[in-house]
Amino acid sequence: MTEQKLMLHLRWLLRALALVLAPFMFQLTPWVPLMALLLGIWRYWLAYRQQPLPGMKILAPLTIVGALGILASHGGIFGRDAGVALLVLMAALKTMETRTRRDITLAVFLGYFLCVCVFLFTQSILVAGYIVVPLVMLTATLVSLSQPGGGLSGGAKLKLAGLMLMQAVPVMLVLFVLFPRVPGPLWGLPEDMARGQTGLSEDMSPGSISELSKSDAVAFRAVFKGQVPESSKLYWRGPVFWHYDGRTWRAGQPPKPAGETHLQPLTAPMEYTVTLEPHNKSWLFFLDLPTHWQTAGQLTADYQVLSREPVRQRLRYDAASTLHYLERSQLDATTRHRALQLPTVGNPKTRQLAAQWKAESPTPQAIIQRALQMYRDGFTYTLNPPQLGASPIDGFLFDTKRGFCEHFAGSFVFLMRAAGIPARVVTGYQGGQSNPMSDYLIVRQSDAHAWAEVWLQDEGWIRIDPTAAVAPQRVERGIAAAIPATEPLPALARPELTWIKRFNLGWDAVNNGWNQWVLGYNDQRQAAFLSKLAGTKVDWGDMARWLVILLSLVVAAIAGLMLRNMPRQTDPVQRQWLRFVEKLARVGIVPKPAEGPKDFAARAALQLPGKQAAIEHITRLYLQSRYGGRKGLADLHRRVREFQPR
Repeated sequence: MTEQKLMLHLRWLLRALALVLAPFMFQLTPWVPLMALLLGIWRYWLAYRQQPLPGMKILAPLTIVGALGILASHGGIFGRDAGVALLVLMAALKTMETRTRRDITLAVFLGYFLCVCVFLFTQSILVAGYIVVPLVMLTATLVSLSQPGGGLSGGAKLKLAGLMLMQAVPVMLVLFVLFPRVPGPLWGLPEDMARGQTGLSEDMSPGSISELSKSDAVAFRAVFKGQVPESSKLYWRGPVFWHYDGRTWRAGQPPKPAGETHLQPLTAPMEYTVTLEPHNKSWLFFLDLPTHWQTAGQLTADYQVLSREPVRQRLRYDAASTLHYLERSQLDATTRHRALQLPTVGNPKTRQLAAQWKAESPTPQAIIQRALQMYRDGFTYTLNPPQLGASPIDGFLFDTKRGFCEHFAGSFVFLMRAAGIPARVVTGYQGGQSNPMSDYLIVRQSDAHAWAEVWLQDEGWIRIDPTAAVAPQRVERGIAAAIPATEPLPALARPELTWIKRFNLGWDAVNNGWNQWVLGYNDQRQAAFLSKLAGTKVDWGDMARWLVILLSLVVAAIAGLMLRNMPRQTDPVQRQWLRFVEKLARVGIVPKPAEGPKDFAARAALQLPGKQAAIEHITRLYLQSRYGGRKGLADLHRRVREFQPR
């Protein structure tokens, strides 16, 4: 391969690889794509200046440094981040030894594999659309390699590459619909998937939920079968906390399976479908209280549903909940002890107040009402509560009187326990934003919430939301309606940014469709879709038969189109001339547009003076055989076979 042709193909390759590596700038440790970029620039400069490529004395240390850097950054070479980082560096280093057509072809296929690796980090519709660009560029590089003389223009190469990829779309669609899906992710990479995900935590302390509520990130989406309940009834149940250490609420011990429940629904169940974003925890979210679900989850004694594995990929499940109910469970001694647990010391003012209420109030219900009335009189709901001291409950109830939902729920449960009423903290989400463009509910991290549950004789566990006593608009219209206008809100909760919210809702509707019909096309949805299409239940054998039949039809259709568009067989004389032209093209001599055989031969003879006689003789034989009969065809065939331009 001449330096001129190598430079041509290398430009296509380096451009394509640069486009492939662009998404990794936001996913990998920054030095990895930066090093790959510098290696690409160096390789282009060497080719442009026609400088020799570096030998193993330089490449070997670079490889070792890159591998050691990955080990230092990731603690190993296994896992998603480390493995992809290593592959990125190897692809960049491979360009430093590209000398032949085979080297460039190998680098192109490394680029194809890196395109697949992009989807290990994100499967958004934006990335899926973007990745088409480097795919076209990589394919155009192969097109350039298949044109020995570089006869096609850059635009023609891109057009041909795009056409080739379009021809693969029918095959892709058949494979997408029919290829059997295996339950669970294709790659299990829990140590990497745990990073950078927001959501409720395994404990609750002052300020934890208020910080989370500043995020616009989507927690999950819900589609209801029928009318969406009003916002004040949308309590999405999550982790339940029993143990308090003086500052932080925790579960205290692993949740127990539910066993026999004592739930008595008072209304018909509300059916809905949840699409849960990955949060790397085991809990699933259901409306209070769940009665039915179609997913691998287990109901606990706290009426929380837990997945068998942490949710590391988007999860879709159907569910049903009753919004009005009686929960007539009885407390055993162990559960009662957990529901009354308090630290032995701390928050003396709150303990004294609870003891006073207990002495003055005839029933637990009266104590509850006194607590709620206290919150209504002089307390403020705020997203930026002040710091609390060593006795946070006392500090909140008697000093600052400014807090977020975790302050109200935590202090209420403390008061109830100090007054002898079993109580616990429940966290989750409250409310949600309706998307009128696609008729579903968006629940964001800014909807994170905490409330209380108290146990009453003959009534069981009942929900009490002290935040609703202070700021009823929070549960009726969302966080934006409850927070004072002087405090900063998450961008999508600000009432003045209506155009941003409209755009976001439209874009979220597009993403939700992508999530539901592309990313959410799992084994269950595939079986349901194909069974509906066939009118009977299908299994893997049926899918395999359909796959073979449809792929055969698609391939046959494409082959038929290609055969119809193929040029007719050239005559023997023309075939020998084309072989002769192809040999000259290998050394960079190609016919110009509208250039006849004589002119082409004359130009070739000037560039290859040592082959002038052979070139002129072959040209003369070609013209005689072409226009004066075929007596010299055998001689032409022999001369072309023996001709070697170098």
